[in-house]
Amino acid sequence: MKRRLLLFLPLIGFLVLAAFFYYRLGEDPSYRDSALIARDFPAFDLTTLDEPETRVDASLLKGEVTLVNVWGEWCPTCKQEMPQLLELEDRGIRMIGVDYRDTRKKGRQFLNQYGDPFELNIFDPDGDLGFDLGVYGAPETFLVDADGVIRYHHTGYIKPEDIEDTIMPEVEKWRR
Repeated sequence: MKRRLLLFLPLIGFLVLAAFFYYRLGEDPSYRDSALIARDFPAFDLTTLDEPETRVDASLLKGEVTLVNVWGEWCPTCKQEMPQLLELEDRGIRMIGVDYRDTRKKGRQFLNQYGDPFELNIFDPDGDLGFDLGVYGAPETFLVDADGVIRYHHTGYIKPEDIEDTIMPEVEKWRR
């Protein structure tokens, strides 16, 4: 009897593994929780894209609800996302860009070609700020409240429907 049971163990193991993989395949691969939700935006001291002599830090993100968008010239979906970011700018949403793992020249060319909805662009050529944010690709967007606390994280590009379905409700929730 025990011998027959041993014959079925590989089959049972396979079925459990297959069920696990089936479940995981049904999940949205772009969704992941950020460990930084409800935490202060990471400390940084970097220059701006347009003015290499101007340094900025996390105090830049205090006082007003802000979308921080991590982008790069090398990122094809950042180009797809730009019309949505320009729409958010038209709606009066404050946005700060993080030019991630790029060169100043290429970053400026990108903004000249696709538009610049950002109040300011932080230049992060080595990806240090991106690393502290847990960024594993661009674009990624973080909603920061007026106290400098991360309240929402959007992985991947913002699609047109995300503006009404997700971004604007999140912004309104954290505005005072």
